[in-house]
Amino acid sequence: MRKKALIIAYYWPPAGGPGVQRWLKFVKYLRNFNVEPIVYVPENPSYPIEDRSMLSEVPKDITVLKQPIKEPYRLAGLLSKKKSETISKGIIHQPRSQSFVEKLMLFVRGNFFIPDARKNWIKPSVKFLSTYIQDNDIDTVVTTGPPHSMHIIGLKLKHKFNINWITDFRDPWTTIGYHKKLKLLPMARSKHKKLEAEVLNKADQVIVTSPTTKKEFEVITTKPITVITNGYDANSVNEFTMDSKFSIAHIGSLLSDRNPEILWKALFEIVRDNKIFQSQFQINLVGAVSQEVLQSLDAYNLSQFVNLVGYVSHEEAIRYQKQSQVLLLIEIDSEETKCIIPGKLFEYMASNRPILALGPEDSDVSQIIRSTNTGTYFTYADFDALKANILEYFDAYRKGELQSHAIGLQQYSRKALTKKLADIIL
Repeated sequence: MRKKALIIAYYWPPAGGPGVQRWLKFVKYLRNFNVEPIVYVPENPSYPIEDRSMLSEVPKDITVLKQPIKEPYRLAGLLSKKKSETISKGIIHQPRSQSFVEKLMLFVRGNFFIPDARKNWIKPSVKFLSTYIQDNDIDTVVTTGPPHSMHIIGLKLKHKFNINWITDFRDPWTTIGYHKKLKLLPMARSKHKKLEAEVLNKADQVIVTSPTTKKEFEVITTKPITVITNGYDANSVNEFTMDSKFSIAHIGSLLSDRNPEILWKALFEIVRDNKIFQSQFQINLVGAVSQEVLQSLDAYNLSQFVNLVGYVSHEEAIRYQKQSQVLLLIEIDSEETKCIIPGKLFEYMASNRPILALGPEDSDVSQIIRSTNTGTYFTYADFDALKANILEYFDAYRKGELQSHAIGLQQYSRKALTKKLADIIL
């Protein structure tokens, strides 16, 4: 008989973006390892992006419980629909270009909605799930955040029933760069820290997605912490045509703080000095792109080479990954981002295309790319090396030899990662 695990999440199909994929894939494979997943999600969520193709990945006979949620982003939309949608997508402009309305919305979000904008779902969820847990002999609850309100639901259920509680942090809590933009007052910052510590110390098991986050949390708690990264899964995209041009593609949101000026400068110089490169170069931007990034591309005379695709379905994103010549991975140059391992990294690695990555020194991403031989990684101080590497990739492209030579990828398959999760649940 399979062991039941109640999974409390906010993101679930038809939500789009990377946040939904981690637990969708776990649920897809958990039954292979003697665990019966029961999923609890909002009935009427306000997802910033949707991808209805993800619905086909939900196992047909899985139990999915749903309860209504009151979303403050809908109320904020009455004040400024565009600003509300932008902030809910995580696109926050630089302070100098923020309007009064945007500053006000960020202040209210940071100081009145703790831990996040889904806090009003906590109380009704605890009430509903208390009855469900008692009626269905549930002894393991898993919460995944952000939004970290999911963890507060788990915390309250733990207090009530002393069930086995596993917390899954897809991102850090108080150390993530996003927190700095929320205009937190000292009292709000302190409350976040207190809630984070309480969740980490009351949970029975903690799961994180990176070694650096594990080290950060080990300072706060002595509870067992396991690293289970995101991963890649088999996909149905087998028919595609490689781009005829030397295309460098970024898949996913490219926001203001992640604007790689060093890369645009390197490409500008190569285009200026190499007419052959100029005639064959293309930039594919697949996903949301901030206005600041577009302005930088224009400033470096690169707009003419940009193929601005916008948001596409997950399947279409995979197609772009496979058909582009080089895949671009960008992270902010800061101490806080050393622990961030974007979910798309693993799909990049499985695409057989070389990765060109840019981020902080000693990041977890750099270790993975080097150990799997899936591309090259540069810091923001490596201008000359970055420029030389682009030209090396271009030379290999012209010779028809441009591809990655990955090793050891199996450990990052969704099925192998689900086995690690099941071992914790069981």
